[in-house]
Order: sequence, then C-alpha cells, then structure tokens
Amino acid sequence: MKKKYLLSPGPTPVPEAALLTMAYPMMHHRTPQFSAIFAEVKEDLKYLFQTKNDVLILASSGTGAMESAVVNIFSPGDHALVVNGGKFGERWGKICESYGLKTIWLNVEWGRAVKSEAIEDALNKDREIKGVFIQGNETSTAVSHPVREIAEIVRQRDNTLLIVDGITAVGVYDIPMDKWGIDVLITGSQKALMLPPGLSFISLNDKAWKFNETARLPRFYFDLKKERKNLKDNTTAYTPAASLIIGLREVLKIIKSEGLEKIFKKNERMARATRNAMTSLGLRLLAPEAPAECATGVYTPEGVDGGKLLKSLRDEFGVTLAGGQDQLKGKILRIAHMGYIDTFDIITAVASIEMALRKFGYKVELGRGVAAAQEVLLEGY
Repeated sequence: MKKKYLLSPGPTPVPEAALLTMAYPMMHHRTPQFSAIFAEVKEDLKYLFQTKNDVLILASSGTGAMESAVVNIFSPGDHALVVNGGKFGERWGKICESYGLKTIWLNVEWGRAVKSEAIEDALNKDREIKGVFIQGNETSTAVSHPVREIAEIVRQRDNTLLIVDGITAVGVYDIPMDKWGIDVLITGSQKALMLPPGLSFISLNDKAWKFNETARLPRFYFDLKKERKNLKDNTTAYTPAASLIIGLREVLKIIKSEGLEKIFKKNERMARATRNAMTSLGLRLLAPEAPAECATGVYTPEGVDGGKLLKSLRDEFGVTLAGGQDQLKGKILRIAHMGYIDTFDIITAVASIEMALRKFGYKVELGRGVAAAQEVLLEGY
C-alpha cells in the first residue's frame, strides 16, 4: 500500500472534518434546515473576502465566476484591459473576446509580475477602458501581481472597474476587498478553501453593481442580479452544490477559528521555506522577483525531463505536484503551500523532489533542501 500526498496548486487536500460532513445523508436544498446552513456560510464568506458586500455562491469551477464577472458588468464593444502573464490571464482575455469586448492585451513575460505603471499608461492611452482584468496570483507561473497598487490607480477612475481573479489569492495572503477598493473579486473552492472543485464565489462592490444596471451581455445561469435576490432568502437561484456548501460551512469555521492573519503568516512561511529549499538544491525559481504564496514554481535541471520527473513523483513516490503549461510544459515543477497543507507536507514535498532528482541522475545532496526548509519552518513553533 502506498500513501498518496496531494501537493498540487488545486485541487488541494480536504480536511477530515469537511469530508465527514459532506458524507452526511443528503439534505434537500429548499428547506429551512439548509437555509440555516446557507445563512451561516454567506456571512462567513464576507469574513474571508474582508468585505461588507454580498458574496455570491455559484455551482461551477472558478472559470464560471470569471465568465459571470464579464457578462454581468459589460456590454458588447466595451474596452477591457487584460493582464496576460500566464494561462489564467490568457483565460480572462479569451472570455472577454468571446463576448465581443474590445480586448486590449497587456502581455507580461511568464514568471514576472505586471508593473502598476504599465496599467496606468494603458489607462491613460485609452480612456474608454471600462475593466482591468488581472490575477491576484497567476497560478500557472507562481507569480503575485501588485493588486494593491493597481487598485489605487483604478479607484481614481469612475468609469473603470478592477476585476481580480483571486482563485489562488483569497485565503492565501492578505487581499482585503474593501480596504484596497477591489471592485470585483472571485475565488474557487478547490484552493485555499480546502474543498473539492465545484463551487465558485464572486463579490461586487457598489460601483460594480452600478455597471450591472446598464450591462447588455446575454446571461441566464450566471445572472448575478438574480443570485443576489435569492441570497437574501438564504438560497440560490438554481440547484446548489448542497454537499459542497455543507463542507464549506466546516472549512469556514476552521478558517475563522485559526484567523486570517495567522493563516497568511503560515502560508508566507511555507512559501519562503519551499523557495529556500529549492534554491539550496541549485534549482532556479520561475518567479524570483514576485513569487506567489500559493505555490512555488521551479525549473527542473538541465537534462531532466520535467514531465517524466512529475510522473515518477506521482506514480512511484506517491507525491502529486503540478507541472507547466504551454511553453513551460516539461520544464517546471509547481509545489503548493495553501489550504490544508502544513509544515510536514512541505518537508515531504522537498524530500521527494530530492530523491526523484537523484534517481534521474541529478547530483543532489540528500537532506540539503529539507534542512533549508526546516530552518524557516521552525519559525512557526
């Protein structure tokens, strides 16, 4: 029997308490009993998002929330500025183009963060831009974008919204929606929220809801105005993913019990420990200048096939990490450190990488990366 370790940046491990509650007998979603659970969840989501605004729950992956952000706020021909620094920035642009928005691509080298000055320059050149689309963390490149600085720029413009994909940012690091002035913020269930895939969440502030009044793009299932109306009655417009919402109540209890500040510090520590471990092994970080706290991206050594290395880690060592996409395919590893991942998961990840690299012929001093990680991880004890 081989024990499995899930250390990919989504899906992430699910706490036992949440797994057990989701295994309870099925509850009908149009009952006072389920509405009581829903009422609790909708308030705790505000704590997670650090907002007074409604947080709407959709039965979809995070991409559903991304699409709903576009179709509920904009009209055909509206100008949209899209930061494209990875697969998910690219996804923002593809969604905008699919719905007939005039999409202005702000391309950023993979592994680097966008400069806030580049956003300001683009907005000054095109005064008709109504939306700036960006990731908090670009998961595909393990990069953190300067959302706070960009929010400061966008909030000065009455006719422009900042829409942030926080799928691997919310619950990972401090990204307070109201304090920073983020107009639209989304996340998904299978990252820092420690649940299986299947739920996405979106919150709009008052400025964004005003845009909704004049938006003319087609929508039916992703009609946020309809969802907001049903939210007041502690339900959803359509059949919810009831078991996932029951699990969500449990993980939100865990998050509130630990406290966001403590969670953010833990994630930062695990991220720093992982980076220290990888560089101590002589490996090159994918995003050395603006590393994300959701996951660490690292190049595999010259002569080592990243795809084969990942396969060996998963199938022989029992440790599931993630690889690269498009031009990074077969060239990088990505190690998660968010959600239900802790100190000894990081040590397991580092130790398995050391062993796999040795197997593939890379000269590595076993234990060197583990020791480098331990020096940082010990700060938490």
